Amino acid sequence: MADADLETVDLSPAAEATTMPIEEPVTKNGNAASAGFVPLVTVVGFHHARGPEVENWFGAEEGSDPAIDNEWPLLPFMALSDGAHASTEDFSYFTLLRPATKSLPATSLFGISCTRQMDASALLNRPADVTRSTVQKAVVVIADSPQFFGMLRERLGVVTTAWFAQREFGDTEILKRFQESLREEKERGVGQGEEDREEYLGMSLRELVREFKWQTLVLFKCCLLQPKMLFFGSRCERLCMMQFSLISLIPGLIRNLQDCADPELDGYEKHMSKPTSLKTSDRSSLLNYMGLPLQIFGKGSLFGPYTPLQQLDILADYGTKSYIVGSTNSLLLQQKDRYSDILINLDNTTINITSSSLRAALALSIADRRWIDFITQSVNETWDDANPGRPKTMGYVGSEEFIRLQFEEYLLSLISAVKCHNYMQHHAHNPNVMLPQVEGDPSTDFGADWIEAWSRSENYRIWDRYTDSHLFDIVEPKHPCAGGLTIEDVQRRLSEQVKEFHLDERFAVGKEVLGRNLAAGKEKASTVFNKLYADMEALRESQRRKHEEAKREAERNGLPSPGFQAPDLNGARQTVQSVSSKAGAYIGSWGTWMGEKRKAGWGRNAAPVVQQQQPKKEKENLPRPPPVVEKEERPKTNESYKESLFDAESPKKEEHATPVHRYPVPSKFHEAVDEDVPVPVPVAAAAVPDEAAKEWEEQTSSKVDVEERNSKVAEALEAANV
Repeated sequence: MADADLETVDLSPAAEATTMPIEEPVTKNGNAASAGFVPLVTVVGFHHARGPEVENWFGAEEGSDPAIDNEWPLLPFMALSDGAHASTEDFSYFTLLRPATKSLPATSLFGISCTRQMDASALLNRPADVTRSTVQKAVVVIADSPQFFGMLRERLGVVTTAWFAQREFGDTEILKRFQESLREEKERGVGQGEEDREEYLGMSLRELVREFKWQTLVLFKCCLLQPKMLFFGSRCERLCMMQFSLISLIPGLIRNLQDCADPELDGYEKHMSKPTSLKTSDRSSLLNYMGLPLQIFGKGSLFGPYTPLQQLDILADYGTKSYIVGSTNSLLLQQKDRYSDILINLDNTTINITSSSLRAALALSIADRRWIDFITQSVNETWDDANPGRPKTMGYVGSEEFIRLQFEEYLLSLISAVKCHNYMQHHAHNPNVMLPQVEGDPSTDFGADWIEAWSRSENYRIWDRYTDSHLFDIVEPKHPCAGGLTIEDVQRRLSEQVKEFHLDERFAVGKEVLGRNLAAGKEKASTVFNKLYADMEALRESQRRKHEEAKREAERNGLPSPGFQAPDLNGARQTVQSVSSKAGAYIGSWGTWMGEKRKAGWGRNAAPVVQQQQPKKEKENLPRPPPVVEKEERPKTNESYKESLFDAESPKKEEHATPVHRYPVPSKFHEAVDEDVPVPVPVAAAAVPDEAAKEWEEQTSSKVDVEERNSKVAEALEAANV
């Protein structure tokens, strides 16, 4: 099918080809309903009391007011955008609805305005109604297509500047001639050929990719889902051109925007017919056969590059299902959840998706990310700040045409893969009509969630209805960057993130600072060490000089010269012995004190030491025979002694620690070595009849001893003080 020699292919039965003519819905400029429309020029001024208002019309019939005839009450607000007073010159782009007439159906018109301001004191003849310090006016051109707004913008800017340079707004001759030149060009059909590439002038795709990077593909796929897209930016011209650049990625859409000005317009689909032939050598024929352009501005849709606040009621209308609009008023940011499914803020280059279902559908696949990363890299590598619209290499890669054709290839592969997906699902139970040359489902590389969401959109319904089911025979149903995640993808993403966050520059600065600090620290350390070495050498030199002076002094006095003296080992040994004896005495006294404290019960009244300590237990405290327990139920092992761990003296023969009677509890280790042995029952000691009396005597005697000791210590202290 792609053979260049085969120029025309008939894809329909002969009978159908002869009985069903193809009705072209559009002319060469893309809009049959507005084919006879003559461009209009108007002047919009800002009145200090009435606000924006239309002052003059050029190209309209004498005595008529197109703003009233066509019901354009918002035209002055569209021409003078919010925030236009903040700049010397600004441009605004907007859409207008031209109502139906007896001979022509309703259609869309497009306006472009150039707003300028100047000091009122500079006017040659200052009108009486000019009360402000500045005069602000806009020159507006209304045309039937935005196809060549790039060239028209340059001409409009020159004319407006020349008109302001006159300093006399009553002289409008230059505006009349400007409108006449536009009418003559319209009559001659200048700029209406499809081969003219100036239609994309001013729509910088390089800036779009440069700013949004991989999110450019997110915005492109979002357009096809037809949600409510709201663009915000403080500069009106940049705001509008970003939207035009985005929709221009859909081939042929700029020429077919006749239904974009109002949600009620639906003329494009009414005049559509299914193509029956394909001319492979003609690019426009191929795009037409593949169902392009995808009409995202049909019934229920709206396109307003600049939309004033006075038009919000149309956005909130029930019949408005989707739109792409722009605003320079920050009040819309406070109501973004009401007026948008996705908000694109151009001032800080952010995208905020408020709809969770839309966020899931717009998640890029691995193949999508690889494809858009390649385009982003080609733009970044050829970026020139002095001339953003052209690669610095002056080559094809990274240029506007390169980006546009890459998106065209992506879109053709997408619709071919979707047709293949539908065909495979329709014939899933018929193995005879399967496609052996297609591996798996090629549509998954474009995102299964996105394919499902797109199949519910209005432009998908129109496209699927008026296209052949075997488009995959014309274009290969395969993603341009099909395949799974590779190490090259990871490396490329890491490299892009490093460039995006300027990590290499930050690391370079940090490395430079670190190197500088290390050099300074090394120099300081070297200075310190050199100074220390010099001080040591000076000290050694001074010691040497002192020794030499002492030696010479001794020689003059007839004394032996001082030499090296051996250390006094005997004196050192005696010193060590004295210190050892003092330490031993201190440790001994400390041990004696600990022993007394232990005997006294650490704070309790100490009892006199007896030769044989009798057990003092009450009758109820006598040991009882242990119960017979099984091995699994035996308690844990208790401590062996009640003796304190802080005893400083070894117990004497008379001071044996009282053992705690415990019963043998074999552990698992004991069970492995010993067998269960009957536990002997301990015999209880006989209780002493006068045990309470003896205990009382011991306590009282202990108190007497303590009192006597305290009195002796007090007497010794008094004697020492005396």
